[in-house]
Amino acid sequence: MKSLEELQRIKEAQLEAIRLREADQKAKIVVGMGTCGIAAGAREVMSAILDELGKRRLTGVAVTQTGCIGLCAQEPLVDVILPGKPRVTYGKVDASKARQIVAQHIVNGIVISEWVVNRGEE
Repeated sequence: MKSLEELQRIKEAQLEAIRLREADQKAKIVVGMGTCGIAAGAREVMSAILDELGKRRLTGVAVTQTGCIGLCAQEPLVDVILPGKPRVTYGKVDASKARQIVAQHIVNGIVISEWVVNRGEE
């Protein structure tokens, strides 16, 4: 790195890349992959979500992971974030529920209320 200006150009280029990537997203799914989540089956949940998205050929859905958020008794946790909608957190998700969350919430926009442990604010 040669100068502060070069660092600023690199920063702007990276921020633009992030903006472009996020602009294509229709939805975001976050799976809790802390040790408590993994012990409760988060890896199977993540695999089921990715498999279901692939089977349905859904694009524009970002799937990421996070660590423990302190709701260990509700693991595995899955957050669904749709543009313009509050974050919805599902608890005690298994592979079957994960597939239904993709089908109902991601595809149809219908929240499965009986599995929700938290709703964010808009």
